[in-house]
Amino acid sequence: MSLVYIILAALGLGLLIFIHELGHYFMARRVGMKVEAFGIGFGKPIKSWDFDGVKWNLGWIPFGGYVKIAGMEPDGEQDLYKIPGGFFSKSPWDRIKVAFAGPFVNILFAFLCFVVVWGTGGREKDYAEFTHVIGWVDPRSELYAKGVRPGDVITGYDNNEYRGRTDHIYAPMTASDTIIVQGYHVNQRTHEKKPFEYTVKPYHPNVFKKDFLSAGIIHPASYVIFTPAESSKTFVEGSPMADSGIQPYERIAWVDGLAVYSLEQLHQILNDGKAFLTIQRNGQKMFARVPRVRVEELKLDSEVREELTDWQHEAQLISTKIPQLYFIPYNLTPDAVVENQLKFIDKEDQEQEFPENPFSEIAKPLQKGDKIIAVDGVPIKQAFQLLYQLQERKVNVIVQRVDASKANISSLEADNQFLQENDWKTIDALVAAIGTNAQPKESNGYRLLKPVKPITHKELASTPEKQALENEQLMKTKKEIEAISDPEERAQAQQLLNQYEKQLILGITVKDRQVNYNPNPIQLFTGICEEIWRTLSALVSGNLKPKWMAGPVGIVKVVHDSWLLGFRDVLYWMGAISLNLAILNLLPIPVLDGGYICLFLLEMVTGRQLKPKTLERLIVPFVVLLVGFLLYATYNDIMRLLTSYVGW
Repeated sequence: MSLVYIILAALGLGLLIFIHELGHYFMARRVGMKVEAFGIGFGKPIKSWDFDGVKWNLGWIPFGGYVKIAGMEPDGEQDLYKIPGGFFSKSPWDRIKVAFAGPFVNILFAFLCFVVVWGTGGREKDYAEFTHVIGWVDPRSELYAKGVRPGDVITGYDNNEYRGRTDHIYAPMTASDTIIVQGYHVNQRTHEKKPFEYTVKPYHPNVFKKDFLSAGIIHPASYVIFTPAESSKTFVEGSPMADSGIQPYERIAWVDGLAVYSLEQLHQILNDGKAFLTIQRNGQKMFARVPRVRVEELKLDSEVREELTDWQHEAQLISTKIPQLYFIPYNLTPDAVVENQLKFIDKEDQEQEFPENPFSEIAKPLQKGDKIIAVDGVPIKQAFQLLYQLQERKVNVIVQRVDASKANISSLEADNQFLQENDWKTIDALVAAIGTNAQPKESNGYRLLKPVKPITHKELASTPEKQALENEQLMKTKKEIEAISDPEERAQAQQLLNQYEKQLILGITVKDRQVNYNPNPIQLFTGICEEIWRTLSALVSGNLKPKWMAGPVGIVKVVHDSWLLGFRDVLYWMGAISLNLAILNLLPIPVLDGGYICLFLLEMVTGRQLKPKTLERLIVPFVVLLVGFLLYATYNDIMRLLTSYVGW
């Protein structure tokens, strides 16, 4: 993190505390209270001066401030109500005004920030930040089983309007035992929408974040736009896309029979082990995504094994033993016609490769009589040719040129454009050319690239220096896994590492499209208030653990990150944090402004003055609890910062 931005972020947090205390100061002076001192910053004063009867101190830690009003703090048995110009010498109503003035200034500051953000045109954000379109659904989730897929639309959780990607995390974390997910199933080709409302149970999708819950929607939709990382170099060394024909700022729109709705979905397509087959069924040309598995995983009778041995010789694959060869789980005739489905040795593998709810139409099992005529876009006529082509994974990709004139589209219009982006008539024409010499390979802004062979991270590290860095990181990660005490967690971590080492990538850098997000100030204000209310409700009910609350370090990091994005993002987060600070201060807890207000209201109703000892007994325990919570939150902030740099 940049030191300059860290300092600016800390100063920003200090400003919010300073104006809060300034609100108390001005209201105290207005109602005639004696203000003894006002501190700008904390720590030992580096400069002090007297002005208008108030001692002003400039602390060496320039974050925040404080106001000291005569008679505000209990002092033994002294009667606080008889101190001239003291805090308690004024009426309960005047004291309420002083207590409320601090949060009120924060509320006013927040609203002014939102007005400026809105008036200056809003913020430029990634499309994924606020899209309602779903980018990836966990295949293990209830939502997936109910038919929710990438390209569908989310409208809300638990009857609360969906506002952005954080809701995919926040809503399940603050929900009760179940959560209502509302949205629309969207037909990719006709754009017809069919409403859905499903009640599902939040679950833990990540073994390393056992407190993290999800409803099943893992990623929002995003554009996958090829954006070179270095202006002087289009492709990183060793990238398999270098000879594909892709050009900078083209969007990956389609891969192996599927429209691409997010980068996460693209990763899944590359690594799901499916072969992209062209088949003939009842005289019609069709496409299918079929499991590509090692022969050793299949139950084979002697006849099928003998036939595979013959095909192995014909395909000249003698150097590889039959169990290690890749094949598809179907019994075929010599001319690649499906006779029947083969069984897996492991029942779990069978269920995984032939799930009850296939991802899409082209993932459904092949039928008896289907003739395979191409594999990954390469034409074949015989089964031994199929066996040969299955040994090397290749993908077919269609890209679309991004229209730069639409870069500043409003987030309100972006979803309609995204859902209607794919011109299926053009895409179908290009797909029909796969595996043939037919034209066109390019039409209406879309292009069919040359087949691409995905590679692993290690293969991309083509130079000795890059390979050494990759190996060093892997060794470090293996040591961290060995240090995990929980055997189950250690085994799952090792499994994830194995998956990473085998993970296939395209070797290019991609980015999302920027859209303009500019709701009016009232929408921003009410949206944050609703979020705060839901958070507090979840904390009280126990649905949300306190460890997820951000402390001072977490808040500074948020403001720091916003500086990297631009001044309007800084203003937004300053406003959001200021509003949080105001509302939290108004909670009816002794030591907070809201606690004082409640005590003074009680005094107004009963007509009985508060005793100094009573105040002390109420305030001191809550001071201890508040300090303890801040230390606890700071510890969790630091741990999140440290763990955010550990990963694969």
